[in-house]
Parts: sequence; structure tokens; C-alpha cells
Amino acid sequence: MTRDAREVGGAWRTHQRHELPPVPADLAPWVERFWAVTWDYAEPYRQLVVPTPNVHLTFRSGRATVTGIATTHQHRTLEGRGSVLGVAFRPGWFRPLLGRAVSTLTDTTVDAADVLHRDVPDVRHADALAGFLRSVLPAPDPRSALAADAVAAVATDPGLTTVRDLAAHLSLSTRHVQRLFAEYVGAGPKWVIRLHRLREVTERLDAGAQVRWAALADELGYADQAHLTRDFRAMFGESPTRYAQRY
Repeated sequence: MTRDAREVGGAWRTHQRHELPPVPADLAPWVERFWAVTWDYAEPYRQLVVPTPNVHLTFRSGRATVTGIATTHQHRTLEGRGSVLGVAFRPGWFRPLLGRAVSTLTDTTVDAADVLHRDVPDVRHADALAGFLRSVLPAPDPRSALAADAVAAVATDPGLTTVRDLAAHLSLSTRHVQRLFAEYVGAGPKWVIRLHRLREVTERLDAGAQVRWAALADELGYADQAHLTRDFRAMFGESPTRYAQRY
């Protein structure tokens, strides 16, 4: 399959600029990162977007939207000159702002005004974004912190490969963990575990490490290399080796 040369070997960096403005300390419990992207494409570019366990609030072309967790890869077309500013909420921490189960947003994008029940200004820089968040954030919910800690445990401990492992780590029942993730994270614990184990593959590829696929598949809890490759393709849209060519 012929590839767009602009997506191979980091060539996309000549058309896009990515920034991560600092998050003010008072917003750090709520916010994992602020992010901003600008682009300039003479011809339309099909951008691969891979999943993360975050709810995003974004501002683009005068429109503010909230996007729940996308459970698989997506593509977005970038053309001409444009920019987008966003905030990725820490897993679990959008629930107090939403007022209902975060799973109701999964695989959807909605107008921010419909979620926040108020007019949303046209925010164009990080300072204004921080000020807006301070004006809308409610009181913290202790279960948000529990959900965030659960996702962080999955991200940092490669040994957590099953929901049972995670429940034991948290000293909770598997049913409790499943309810917590549906209500506060927006995707089930099995999906979050799968995502982070597969992200370990992308991190090794990005670092240029030599990957012993059969051993890695076993390490990550897969039956064999073919199973790992199928799961990677379903999540990220292409095989591990093809994905690695992007960088």
C-alpha cells in the first residue's frame, strides 16, 4: 500500500508544530496536559490519531468540543493552515464536571456548551484556557483520584495484564473496578490495560530498540506474536513495523 511521504520518517514535523504549554499547579489534579497543534498543508493530509485514556476539551475555529475516549484509532483530515488548542483531563477527573458516567461520552464528540451547560468563550491560548477551567471546575471528587491512581498503576506496572491483577493491586473486587472505570474513566479496565501494554510496543519502537517479538508478546500476556500484531493493528490502525516507520 502506497504511503503518503509526509507521514514517513518524521516528515510530518515539517508541516506541524506540537506544543505542551505548562499546566498551572492548581489545575494539576484535574489536567494531564495542555496541548496545541498548528499545521500548514498545501494538500489535505490524513492524520492518524491513536487512542488515549483521556477526555479532551478542544478549541478549534471558534468551536469548543468535548471528546470522550476513542476506543480505537481515528483519522482526521488537516488542510490549509489551522490550529487547535486542547486540554487532556486526567483519567477520572472529568466525571465531576460532567455530572454523569464518563462512559456516556465514549467514542463521541459533543459541543462543550452542551456538556458544561454554559456559553464557552473562544479560547486561543493556554492562559485563557486555565482561566476558563478555573471558572467551571466543581469541587473535587475523591473517587476521581482513585480512578486516576488505578490508570496510573496500569501505565507504570507492566505486570498488570488482567483486571484481576489490577483489582488485587487496588484491594478492590473486580466488579468494583469495572464500575469505577465505567463511571469515571469512560472505558473498561480491560481496554485500559490493553492500551497501555500496546503503548509499551510503540515506546520501544520510538526508541529504536531491537524488538524480540515472540518474547515481547509473552511478556505482555499475548498467546503469540500474531495475536499481538492483530491487537496492535486493531488499536493503532497498522502493524507495529509500519507504525514505526512514522518516526
